[in-house]
Amino acid sequence: MTHRTCIRNARVVLPTGIESTSVLIEDEQIAAIDPASHSRADETIDASGLYLLPGVVDDQVHFREPGLTHKEDLEHATRACAKGGVTTFLEMPNTKPNTITQTALDEKLRLAAAKCRVNYGFYIGATPDNVGELATAQRTPGIKIFIGSSTGNLLVDDQQALERIFAETTLPITAHCEDESTVRANTARYEGTSDLPDHSRIRDHEAAIVATRRALSLAKRHRHRFHVLHCSTAAETELFHEHEGLITAEACPHHLFFHTGDYERLGSLIQMNPAIKSAADCAGLWQALKDGLIQVIATDHAPHTWEEKQQPYPQSPSGLPAVENSLPLMLNQVNQGRCTLEQVVHWMCDAPARVWDMVDKGRIAAGYDADLVLVDLDLRRAVKHDEQLTKCRWSPWHGETLQGWPVRTWVRGQTVYAEGGIDDSARGAEVKFDHARGGYWATL
Repeated sequence: MTHRTCIRNARVVLPTGIESTSVLIEDEQIAAIDPASHSRADETIDASGLYLLPGVVDDQVHFREPGLTHKEDLEHATRACAKGGVTTFLEMPNTKPNTITQTALDEKLRLAAAKCRVNYGFYIGATPDNVGELATAQRTPGIKIFIGSSTGNLLVDDQQALERIFAETTLPITAHCEDESTVRANTARYEGTSDLPDHSRIRDHEAAIVATRRALSLAKRHRHRFHVLHCSTAAETELFHEHEGLITAEACPHHLFFHTGDYERLGSLIQMNPAIKSAADCAGLWQALKDGLIQVIATDHAPHTWEEKQQPYPQSPSGLPAVENSLPLMLNQVNQGRCTLEQVVHWMCDAPARVWDMVDKGRIAAGYDADLVLVDLDLRRAVKHDEQLTKCRWSPWHGETLQGWPVRTWVRGQTVYAEGGIDDSARGAEVKFDHARGGYWATL
């Protein structure tokens, strides 16, 4: 039986701007914007004083399943997504085993169908010798390359192997860009260090810039779509001016909000790869977002247990959780006047859906999937470790009071989060990709 929900009196962030209107959901899709007042609805929600946004699309997460589920798993991570207004995620291949074959990819999709409260997709990982798998992969947003150290056999630093991947595949490519030779040389220079700020000296500006420049050269020479993950330096953004319709990029909350001066306060909780850089780099990344040189904000959600993070450097692992708080962090910036709500929706919803050719995601429009989040821009709440739904139960933003929070999240028309609770019967769906669309620049 068809189920219809009408969300009335919200301030709705549409592709054309913000309007006070109503949205009618029919089963899994948006049926109409500003439906007739007599339209039948099984449920009517008065959203007066609230804003209705498309659900957030987070195109870079590490949910650790299979193989590292003591840190995170699909169930905990997607409950945290729903609470944070994230309705779709794309997950990286450096699980155990690595997702480097169609068989491994299909197994992840099978697990996700049983466990995920929100929509899901999984990258296939590149190795020096699996170009055949990459060339024929299906049901994936694209190929992930680690041009810098990673787990298992996912490091691809050999130029010949990189040339083959860019030349012999057609799926969009994305990469972790840190130059391995630079990182190794810096590691030798700081051998024996236990000083955490040295992490940003080992994984320095040069490591990021050299690898990003190398990847962009490959993309342009082979005319291959390429997305730069977690840009960490202002200098890298200067490389994006000539995108040639091929290059997109993203920034993460930790590189936008934290800098090396925060190590003293937060220690290894903000130890990341790529490493946190300077306050000037934070400012440069913000400016690149506003200038359109960076199109996407994603989290690189990569939890470790509290006990693991408390180990002395360099035993402490790199990575932090963020899906639960990324949207509130950005809504707080809206309230502070640093950006507009329309910009946040572009960076976190519309742009990632277009970069990865997602079908019916990222916008509030008739015919699109009813992945929606209702937010209260006036609600003030502190981030607290013990309130986190992510399995690791900590946040580097613990103690910070943010203004602007999700109060209800729909995934394909079903309420998954409301009034502080999760509907654990809810299930997301596999994201569909139509790579013939040609990506971000082709759909402007």
